[in-house]
Amino acid sequence: MDAALKANLARKEDLHPRNQHRARYDFPQLIARSPELGAFVAVNAYGQPTIDFADPAAVKAFNRALLMQHYGVAHWDIPPRYLCPSVPGRADYMHYMADLLAAGNEGVIPRGKSVTVLDIGTGANCIYPIVGTHEYGWRFIGSDIDALALRVAKQIVASNKSLATVECRQQALRDHIFEGIIRPKDVIDFTVCNPPFHASPDEATARARRKWKNLDKETTAAPVLNFGGQSNELWCEGGEPAFLGRMVAESAAFGKQCAWFSSLVSKKTSLPGVYAALTRAGAEDVRTIGMAQGQKISRIVAWTFQDTAALQAWRGRWKG
Repeated sequence: MDAALKANLARKEDLHPRNQHRARYDFPQLIARSPELGAFVAVNAYGQPTIDFADPAAVKAFNRALLMQHYGVAHWDIPPRYLCPSVPGRADYMHYMADLLAAGNEGVIPRGKSVTVLDIGTGANCIYPIVGTHEYGWRFIGSDIDALALRVAKQIVASNKSLATVECRQQALRDHIFEGIIRPKDVIDFTVCNPPFHASPDEATARARRKWKNLDKETTAAPVLNFGGQSNELWCEGGEPAFLGRMVAESAAFGKQCAWFSSLVSKKTSLPGVYAALTRAGAEDVRTIGMAQGQKISRIVAWTFQDTAALQAWRGRWKG
């Protein structure tokens, strides 16, 4: 079995039980919903339809088809070289955060517009709002520092009636994450973030080389980033540890306006620094939620500045 197919099947077994993408991809249905995908689909040596996951154009066409088939999206497109993330992985994040809310709500997942989610770095792709709105009816605020990304995200929202409750906000303060986005009257149930993992373009390229090797690709030139990504999406000064440290420190100032803050943490080595920052910031509770997709191991770290009584009172908003 080729490496790409093997990895794909392994990822599906590890996805959240409510994730729509646990089943084998139905390529005939996907092509029926988005005919352009057909140009990228080929049958491999084992008789299975697949795409070249090292080809950015194929990945974008595949994601578009998934969003159309599973999430009712009528229009979705992103500019070249912008991040085109894995839809199944993003869906897992939404489902695990739904579980976290349910754990404080007598096991019942709160649904509907009474739940507000802040997506830090929503990007041009707008994936979290698409998934969370479709699966749970939540309201979203998407923020980004990239003006073009935000403009494209707004076009996606405007082109899909199901996303009418999604609001996009420009982050004009490049050194801030929550300040300039969370307004005085905002009440946020939880935040999500896919932080820039790398400290430099070279580090991002090195990771791309490893991915190409895993996909049985060989190249002497700089490999193409198959999921794309601009500088602010892939790297920042200090990489993931520095970004998460800033996020935790700044979140404390908004602890009364938000029930749970959260972020993906890609590197296990980043965790000690995150936990230390949370202790310094005075977090009341910290949860680490493991996510595994084949060989890729990641986790969500979620934290709150509200005590048990405050969180119990908070859930009264969801019953209205």
